[in-house]
Amino acid sequence: MSAPQPTSESISSFGVARSTVQGEPLSKEELRLTDAYMRASLYLCLGMLYMRKNPLLREPLRVEHLKARLLGHWGSDAGQLFTYIHTNRLIKKYDLDALFVSGPGHGAPSVLSQAYLEGTYSEVYPDITQDVAGLQRFFKQFSFPGGIGSHATPETPGSLHEGGELGYSISHAFGAVFDNPNLITICMVGDGEAETGPLATSWHSTKFLNPITDGAVIPVLHLNGYKINNPTVLARVSHDELQRLFEGYGWTPYFVEGSDLPSMHQAMAATMEHCILEIRKYQQQARSSGKAFRPRWPMIVLRSPKGWTAPRKVDGHYLEGFWRAHQIPLADVATNPEHLVLLENWMKSYKPDELFDTSGKLIPELLDLPPKGVHRMSANPVSNGGLVRKPLHLPDFREYGIKVTSAGRDDAFSMNNMANWMRDVIAKNPNNFRLFGPDETESNKLGEIYKAGKKVWMGDYFEEDADGGNLAFAGRVMEILSEHTCEGWLEGYVLSGRHGLLNSYEPFIHIIDSMVNQHCKWIEKCLDVEWRTKVSSLNILLTATVWRQDHNGFTHQDPGFLDVVANKSPDVVRIYLPPDGNCLLSVMDHCLKSVNYVNVIVADKQNHLQFMDMEDAVAHCTKGVGIWDWASNDADGEPDVVMASCGDVSTAEALAATALLREYLPDVKVRFVNVVDIFKLISSGDHPHGMTDKEYTAIFTDDKPIIFNFHSYPWLIHRMTYKRPGNLNLHVRGYKEKGNIDTPLELAIRNQTDRFSLAMDAIDRMPTLHNKGSATREHLLNMQIKAQNEAFEHGIDPEWVRNWKWPFGKTVTGTVAGAVSGLLGPRGQKEFATSE
Repeated sequence: MSAPQPTSESISSFGVARSTVQGEPLSKEELRLTDAYMRASLYLCLGMLYMRKNPLLREPLRVEHLKARLLGHWGSDAGQLFTYIHTNRLIKKYDLDALFVSGPGHGAPSVLSQAYLEGTYSEVYPDITQDVAGLQRFFKQFSFPGGIGSHATPETPGSLHEGGELGYSISHAFGAVFDNPNLITICMVGDGEAETGPLATSWHSTKFLNPITDGAVIPVLHLNGYKINNPTVLARVSHDELQRLFEGYGWTPYFVEGSDLPSMHQAMAATMEHCILEIRKYQQQARSSGKAFRPRWPMIVLRSPKGWTAPRKVDGHYLEGFWRAHQIPLADVATNPEHLVLLENWMKSYKPDELFDTSGKLIPELLDLPPKGVHRMSANPVSNGGLVRKPLHLPDFREYGIKVTSAGRDDAFSMNNMANWMRDVIAKNPNNFRLFGPDETESNKLGEIYKAGKKVWMGDYFEEDADGGNLAFAGRVMEILSEHTCEGWLEGYVLSGRHGLLNSYEPFIHIIDSMVNQHCKWIEKCLDVEWRTKVSSLNILLTATVWRQDHNGFTHQDPGFLDVVANKSPDVVRIYLPPDGNCLLSVMDHCLKSVNYVNVIVADKQNHLQFMDMEDAVAHCTKGVGIWDWASNDADGEPDVVMASCGDVSTAEALAATALLREYLPDVKVRFVNVVDIFKLISSGDHPHGMTDKEYTAIFTDDKPIIFNFHSYPWLIHRMTYKRPGNLNLHVRGYKEKGNIDTPLELAIRNQTDRFSLAMDAIDRMPTLHNKGSATREHLLNMQIKAQNEAFEHGIDPEWVRNWKWPFGKTVTGTVAGAVSGLLGPRGQKEFATSE
């Protein structure tokens, strides 16, 4: 079969510039300087890929001058620095506040070269000096052991987007400009990256951009034609199809296409200036009138060759403009003398001797070309968000507490109550806090916050929207049914110095597993970069949890996000499972005040028993784990069994199991333990939150059976406690991938996390009982079967299960007081002495 032939609609990336915007704004001198600055930039990019010594080729190139391993990518560098340089001209001309986001993977040479030429790199790394020795160190460290990576990592000045995982450049760029009305972010989008789902959805971000309160993003879709060794989809569609695609997204696309540098410089200069002026026109119109609207914001489609300015062919095979230019364009220079000469001639074609003086410093006329100070995109404070971060004004969460008169007897909607506090958080921080979520804020019982900040909506309005739509141009809630976009917006928002919270259904948060993974790696690396200041934590609230997804079925039941987060460095992740509403308030306050963490908070949105007043809740959350003496009957003695829990639903079931044991086996001593911060379970030597072994055994013992009811997969607790004394006594119950369309109790029974299974498990694990608990065990099994049958018959759990309350008051001289008649189960009413 013959190879596919180009169609008549195909557009080559080669030739004289073709552009939507016409004009030649650059003078002859400006064009000369721009071309020289680009040659200096291209030379640095190649030097980073190849050179270890002889950085300015002032002696003939030899193999020993090369790095032993050639690592890095060349393909997108020219197009990126081409765009960066033209942005610099407009920053100076219009006094812009601009940021550059490098989206293409492994595109760091382009932005690193700019940071070095602008002097920012030498300011933050004084050993990388502006001379031959400093340039040699600059080249050597790239993709070299102990050096820097080939992405725009945290070590890169001016970067808040690494690009290690493709798809998030636009959402990060928009996150940075929300509530930054003067900021313009230039976002390079690789055409390989443009094939990802997250990137495709993020084009819709303009529907949430307010021209009064927000800045603007200029996406530059870089069509260089190829990925690693395949054509890219958007580079192989016609000009008309591409234009219609982006017009359909709501953008105004402007095309710059070709390879001839002089004409491309003029075309890009004219196009970018037109985009800047268009943005300013829209913003001035909205801000002077006070009426927000959704413009068709400008974007640029830049079509240039892959590996632009490389040799067109090598050994009869295409290089420039083909996938072979993607990574190291000449990979065998150490073993192929002809290619070594070709590399030397290629690098010398940029005329480094004309660009750098005898000391190795960029010549003065080129040093004057980029902006100065914080106007340099490599030195923009927004890219080092902690520099501009302001602490939140938080209302005192204690004033929003749920009144608890008797532990385990009162119930309330923890999430609804927390929403009252969040409402006032938003009200007190109208310009630097936003709530993000995929169309679930109301469903997650957080609707109260709309009284302080409605949903951002720049799309069309219907009459029906006035009936509870909570839509507004100037809102504080960001909702789009794309977890990727919400997470990307939030990451960009906090990395640029602001604060936020993502709320999402627990079963579907896995969609952003890898995004959170990348963010964790980013902030962990930032801890090692001295000039990086700390940013607000990334806060994720998980609700609609596994144990209340019984009605939605097996597909909606997955609490495994905690495993993903727990795998990350203990320096940057925290997981909290508050058991009730007051603990939820305490945890949220702590998380919103924290910096440089990913905080995950798991709390169900349904009505639940409440266990602690505010004072006790604060103390409990401060400790992270503790014995609930009101639920225990071992006092300061030795327990026969430890009943432990982590998670709100899991805690209620564990308490019910404890009540059953205390009712039917009153001589058994039960210690009840609750865990809010699961990292307390890890050894103190492995985690900063971990307990010492003495602290651990003081709570859990080292020789008594522990029945641990856990919100998520049980194996996570075993991983955390494998070093602990008596770890063989630990028996964890949690979600074991057993689900269906059930009632809550049926789902718990499937996974052995229900009160009956836990109580029977405790009986089975206590050797001191011998065979004394057999009748009780049989009775518990009968109760479980009865509850299952009623649920199956009526489609709802029995009332004595649904409305269960903690039946005991305080323990007085070993006798149990304060029973709640009729709620102990089908055994019937049992009389207890009452005591206040």
